Amino acid sequence: MKKVFLDNAATTPIDPEVVEAMIPVLKEKFGNPSSIHGHGREAKTLIERARKQVSGYLNVSPAEIFFTSGGTEANNMAIRCSINDFGIKHAITSKIEHHAVLHTLEEGEKERLFRLSYVKLDDDGRVDLEHLEELLKGNDKSFVSLMHGNNEIGNLLDIKGVGKLCRQYDAIFHCDTVQTMGHYPLDLQEIEVDFVTCSAHKFHGPKGIGFLYINSDIKIRPLIYGGAQERNMRGGTENIYGIVGLAKAMEIAYRDMDIHQEYIQNIKDYMRKKLVEAIPDVHFNGDVDGPALYTVLNVCFPKTDVAETLLFNLDIDGISASGGSACSSGSNVGSHVLAELARDPERPGVRFSFSKYTTKDEIDYTVGKLKALFKVGVNA
Repeated sequence: MKKVFLDNAATTPIDPEVVEAMIPVLKEKFGNPSSIHGHGREAKTLIERARKQVSGYLNVSPAEIFFTSGGTEANNMAIRCSINDFGIKHAITSKIEHHAVLHTLEEGEKERLFRLSYVKLDDDGRVDLEHLEELLKGNDKSFVSLMHGNNEIGNLLDIKGVGKLCRQYDAIFHCDTVQTMGHYPLDLQEIEVDFVTCSAHKFHGPKGIGFLYINSDIKIRPLIYGGAQERNMRGGTENIYGIVGLAKAMEIAYRDMDIHQEYIQNIKDYMRKKLVEAIPDVHFNGDVDGPALYTVLNVCFPKTDVAETLLFNLDIDGISASGGSACSSGSNVGSHVLAELARDPERPGVRFSFSKYTTKDEIDYTVGKLKALFKVGVNA
């Protein structure tokens, strides 16, 4: 059976070059970076070399990069520490953020640490910047958390516009860049942002490693205590192998970014065209005509008898995708993003996401299986 992976927004296959970079470290560089002897110094050198490399791609100081276990920890660190250290009583986000942000802020509100406001969205999930400004105007120092690229529908935030508003009203701006890091050039000297987050496995690096960028103009205390690692900002022995893998994955991403953007955008456009040709009344969720992630296509399929088992049937055919309708039934709670956008719960929504390894043959295979499924569902 053919195996097709179209869930690259969830994770990407690790690049063989990244594996090659990690293997010697796994075999030979086992020293604890906190140790002052030779083995420890070797490990520490690898970490600082990676930090310098990563910071160079973002045009920031190495001292502004803090390695974490991934995007979730980095988001929690930015949110929790900001709220605790700056005495912020008002936070602003949207209802279509990743749960790593949304649940953290919701929990903070339950703990009565701050009041939480949600910025308005239009019908396609675009952030209403005028409403954001209203929310900022009416409050003293606020904390704003809005993602750069939505992981479900692919919308891209006007990150520079949001940054300018936050500076104008003296707000802290945290941007979850997990879906865009390694896919778009991010010069953080040109963006007025206080925190951005990264997870290496979203751009062909290893799992369990990421980082938080903290603008040097602000200071926070650690989220995790227990050691002086990461310049006293994150206790715990560093994941040397992961850090080396992350830096190598970023090197490859920036080296080949233009090529991959063009290739993957063509794959996305090709699938969209084929779906329109193959299945009547198919639509697409998100900002279809505006700026959007070239890696994500969220498809709204017609009402059919196979709607509830669509992902299951794709899986049987060896196709990995993700999504769910805006409904909530059984263990499938559906998509909070599609629910917020008030999509018809009887029309199944599926997210297909692509990488540099996705081929047109795989798209043809997938569209063929979908066409057959919907023909059966309609005729049932």
